[in-house]
Amino acid sequence: MSFFSRLDGKKELTPFWCLLLLTGLNLFNYLDRYVLSAVLTPLKEELSLTDGQLGRLSTAFMIGYFVSCPFFGYLGDRMKRKWLIAAGVLVWSLATIKTGFAGGFLSLIIARIFVGLGEASYATISPSLISDTFKPSKRNNALTIFYVAIPVGSALGYIIGGTLADSMGWRHAFWWAGVPGLLLALTLLPFKEPVRGRMDTQIKGADSSHGTLPQWSDVLQLFKIREYNLICWGYTAYSFALGAYAYWGPSFLNRVHGLSNKDASLFFGGVLVVTGLVGTLFGGFLATSWQKKSAAGYAWMLAISTFLTVPVSLMAFWSTDSLTSEICLALSMFFAFLPTGPINTLILDTVPSKLRSSAMALSIFMIHMFGDMWSPEIVGHLADAWGLRAAISILPAAFFVGAVIWLWLAFRQQRSGVLVKVV
Repeated sequence: MSFFSRLDGKKELTPFWCLLLLTGLNLFNYLDRYVLSAVLTPLKEELSLTDGQLGRLSTAFMIGYFVSCPFFGYLGDRMKRKWLIAAGVLVWSLATIKTGFAGGFLSLIIARIFVGLGEASYATISPSLISDTFKPSKRNNALTIFYVAIPVGSALGYIIGGTLADSMGWRHAFWWAGVPGLLLALTLLPFKEPVRGRMDTQIKGADSSHGTLPQWSDVLQLFKIREYNLICWGYTAYSFALGAYAYWGPSFLNRVHGLSNKDASLFFGGVLVVTGLVGTLFGGFLATSWQKKSAAGYAWMLAISTFLTVPVSLMAFWSTDSLTSEICLALSMFFAFLPTGPINTLILDTVPSKLRSSAMALSIFMIHMFGDMWSPEIVGHLADAWGLRAAISILPAAFFVGAVIWLWLAFRQQRSGVLVKVV
């Protein structure tokens, strides 16, 4: 299989290799993010932190992440995206390594802010590269594969973090997680970028170097696209629940069901690999098939899978039997990962191609500003007052809110009768 094709005398990655490289980088993106969740207990003990302070570390990451997303989204629609991606990977990798040198709460906060800032560049820009590499009929499957890196990378963060923390200390977990990013940051730079919007049939021959560059007034028009807003607000409620779920999951098994920190991290990470990989792929490919038959196939996948998460996650949190709780945790994670690919496909397909980076950036800003920026810290403070089992039980309600919003989206798209909207 050819590694690259030639375009106008310059090398351009083939779709396969472009997707492979971007997915690999996305894996390290989430690995670096979730190492922290695997070492909360030893970190708390060494630095004498409260649960509220542990939750605030997640808030710090989100501040760096969502505040800078609109900035990177705007640049991503105007500049060479590969340079912005490389800069982001370097920043988050260096900040992850720096986390391992932290001597107190303030230095942890600063390091996590910069991890978020670096990841913001990558998360906002990479999907637009994929959308310009794959035509609409194959885009959801490509994005599904790209977002498989979320559960796999997150799980590796839990597994590597828990194992290294147990054998070498929690600081080594951050050092070993950060180094690979320094080596991979420059992998895209030798290759030519795909032309913006070239895969959309209604704008054949579009060229970002000659087309009209988006202005801030164009970005504000995103708020007038009702389908886009329904996607994002449902995504916000979903992210509120999923963010705290992922952050506190290993600690829940450790404190409530008595698993060691290592065993809790290994269980959570192992289950996340299997359910995330299978759930993301199954949900994405099923949604692609569904969308060919229904105007709202993607939206129905979002709504139904999130509704199924609600009762199963409640049972996981309140069961007194460890085995039952673990089985329900696995099932709820499987259902929660089913909509991963279709969410982002809908975001890209409901906006003009010239605004795709901005649309991703705005969605990321919304889901973190109003969603998982706060949920880990809220659960942490509630855990200080009520205990972790009661605190984490607020999350199924957030899943329910997201499911209702996405159900509204599904009914709206079903009535519209438009299979795929490409502007």
